[in-house]
Amino acid sequence: MIRVDADLTDELSSAFPQLTPRHHRAQTTLTGRVADQEELQGVLNLLSSLGITVVEVLTIPDD
Repeated sequence: MIRVDADLTDELSSAFPQLTPRHHRAQTTLTGRVADQEELQGVLNLLSSLGITVVEVLTIPDD
């Protein structure tokens, strides 16, 4: 789960097709599977390049 300090529009959310956006007051959480550290870093780099602050990154264990 990646929590960002922004309310991502549908257009911005579409930049992360592997993640599902959930909107909260002025924040969005993106949840989904990333294949490895390299893909995670790519997502984080893209968020940064869009000027979006990442507030939290969590690993959610499989049930």
